[in-house]
Amino acid sequence: MSTLAVQARERAELSGRIPMARMTSIELRKMFDTRSGFWLTASIGISALLATTAAILFAPDSELKYSTFASAIGFPIAVILPMIAILSVTGEWSQRTGLATFTMTPHRHQVITAKAIASIAIGALSVLLAFAVGAVGNVVGSSIAGVELVWDATLMDCVYIMLANVLGLLIGFMLGVLIRNSSAAIVAYFIYSGLLPTIFGVLAVSQDWVEDVQPWVDFSYAQGALFEGAMTAEQWANLGVTGLVWLVIPTAVGLVTLMRSEVK
Repeated sequence: MSTLAVQARERAELSGRIPMARMTSIELRKMFDTRSGFWLTASIGISALLATTAAILFAPDSELKYSTFASAIGFPIAVILPMIAILSVTGEWSQRTGLATFTMTPHRHQVITAKAIASIAIGALSVLLAFAVGAVGNVVGSSIAGVELVWDATLMDCVYIMLANVLGLLIGFMLGVLIRNSSAAIVAYFIYSGLLPTIFGVLAVSQDWVEDVQPWVDFSYAQGALFEGAMTAEQWANLGVTGLVWLVIPTAVGLVTLMRSEVK
């Protein structure tokens, strides 16, 4: 075996011993290293405060309840989180850091796994932040308006909401892995989240058969059931089938092409 081959093998063996916790912390730090990454992540807290303030100022007194604040905060977060996941992956190509990253850690699956864990951690913490800010907004808004304090969301409702947001984030992560170009992946996400549900909705109104199959082919529709509270067995099946088609299979295809692609 040549000297270069031995050195390459030693580097690979060394990189294989890097703890996943360290890799994840590195990927978390990289999310904040650029100005765009920092402000995109900071916009979660900013949007939460703005949405809470808007709900206090403009919501009718009868709507000043916890679910109102949680929904107001959840909408911008549901849009921001997939963008964070997309940029966490595509940054290696758009900012040309991939060569250095994959040279220091030749096992690409380790890097991608760390990126996925870091993205999910950011997503979960962001949703918890939304719950906390919503709770404060509910208390402050009810006090200002002089109405009864209403907590109309159960623990399971919050769990379902967190799961729905994490799934949305993973769609962004999938597009980042599959496309590996920031602009194209973001455009693809808005087509997926905005255009496709609209097309399915219009067709479902005019065609009964589309309405029947929509829960089995439209991941956004199946995912939306999580925001409505308790899930039936059929709704879980809908989520599993559509998740397999729209999330698992494309992610697997993206990972295969990512592992084989040349990094420049």
